[in-house]
Amino acid sequence: MKESIILDNIAKRLGIAGLNDMQRAVASARAPRIVLLSPTGSGKTVAFAIAMLRRMKAPSGTVQAVVIAPSRELVLQIAEVVRPIATGYKTVALYGGHSMRDEEASLSVTPDIVVATPGRLLDHLNRRQIDLSCVATVVLDEYDKSLELGFADEMKRVVGAMKSLTCEILTSATALGELPRWLPAMESVTLDFTGGDTGKAPQPTLEVARVTSHVKDKLPVVIDLLHALPDGRSIVFVNHRESAERVARALAGEGLPVGLYHGGLDQNDRENALEMFNNGTTPVLVSTDLASRGLDIADVANVIHYHLPTSPEAWTHRNGRSGRQGTDGKVFVIISEEENIPEWIEWDREYQPGAPSSDPVRSSVATLYINAGKREKISRGDIVGYLVHRGGLEAAEIGHIALRDHSALVAVPAAKVDGLLAALAPHRLKNTRVRVSKLGNVAKKP
Repeated sequence: MKESIILDNIAKRLGIAGLNDMQRAVASARAPRIVLLSPTGSGKTVAFAIAMLRRMKAPSGTVQAVVIAPSRELVLQIAEVVRPIATGYKTVALYGGHSMRDEEASLSVTPDIVVATPGRLLDHLNRRQIDLSCVATVVLDEYDKSLELGFADEMKRVVGAMKSLTCEILTSATALGELPRWLPAMESVTLDFTGGDTGKAPQPTLEVARVTSHVKDKLPVVIDLLHALPDGRSIVFVNHRESAERVARALAGEGLPVGLYHGGLDQNDRENALEMFNNGTTPVLVSTDLASRGLDIADVANVIHYHLPTSPEAWTHRNGRSGRQGTDGKVFVIISEEENIPEWIEWDREYQPGAPSSDPVRSSVATLYINAGKREKISRGDIVGYLVHRGGLEAAEIGHIALRDHSALVAVPAAKVDGLLAALAPHRLKNTRVRVSKLGNVAKKP
C-alpha cells in the first residue's frame, strides 16, 4: 500500500494531521524485526499500522498481515484503528467470547488482515478455517503481556504456520529481557521511546499526591476525593474483583456516575463499561489492573490508587493511564496509616480532600443500546439518519457510535433520552425492526 495513501487516510479518517517522532521512526524502519518500546497512549497502533500496510501488496485472496494482541478489548480497538486506514483491504477481528459462527462467516472470503487473540487464532488454524502460510508481516502487540498471560505456546504455533514472514513488529511499554526464540528473524532494530535518552516520546506530565486515610477502610476517603475533584475522567484502581464491586456500588450510591471493569465480568459488560467510560456516560471507572495497560482510554484526568499496586510495573502502567501525550495528569495514592509503603512508590505532595468541587464530576451523556449491527447491514450513517430523522436529534448531539456485529451503542444527551426512545419506538431502522433502550450501568446492579 502506498505510504501517501496511508498518511492521507490517517489524516482524513482518523483526524491525525501529522505523525509524531515515534511513528515516523517506525514507518521508516526497514529491519526484518522491529521492537518498539513506547508508552501506552503514544500512538503505537498507528505506528505499526503504517509499517504493516506499507509492506502489503494488492489484495490477492490471501492473508498478508496478522496482528496478535493479548485481550479481546485490545483486538477490537486495534481493528477500529486499522480498518479506516487500510482502504481496499478486508480486516477481520477474531477473539474469544465472539460468535464462532460469525467469525467463520467473516473468513469465508479470505481477509487481507487479521487482528486476533492468540488462542482464538490458533482455534481457527486448527479447524483449517484460515491459512497463514502467505503472511508476510506479523505484529505482536503488548507482546510482554501476552507472554505474561501464558500465551507463548499459542503464539509459537501460530507464528510457526507463517511460512512467508519477512517482517516482525513487537510492541511493548516496557523492555523484555529476552525475545522469544521461536521468532525466525535474525536481524533486529529496537526503537526505544520510553523516555530514556531519546527524549522524543510525548512525556506524561504527572503530579503524584499522597492522600492519607486515617482508617483502614479507604472508602470514605475515595468518596470525599471524587467529590472534591473537578469534572473529568478518573480511574480508581483496586487489586481484587470483590473490592471493585464493593467500591463501585458505594460510589454509585453516592450519586457518582461510575462504571465497573474487571476480568470476572462477561465480555459484553466489559466492552460496555469501556464504551460508557470513553463516551462520558460514566466518567468514573473502578477497575482492577485489567485496565492499566493496552487499552485505548483517552483523556483520563486522574488515576486513584485505592489499593497500592503490587509491583513497580503495575505502578508504572496504572499511572500511564493519565498524563498521556503531554497532557497534564494527576495521580492520587490513598495510604492508610498502618500500610507498608514500597520504596518504588513516591509522591510530590500531600493532599487531603476539602469542600466539594464547584465543578463536580457529572455526566450529561447517556448510552443507547440498539439490538442490530454490522451483520444486519446497519452502518453508522444509518444510525445517525435514524436518530436525526426519526428521533429529532441534531447530528451534532450524537456522540460516539460503537458498531458491533449484532448491536450498536450510541452516546446521546441524557436529558433527551426519554423523548428520544418514545419517538423512535414506532419506526424501523433501515427497514429493520429494532429495539432501542437506555443502557444500564453494571456498577449499579445488585
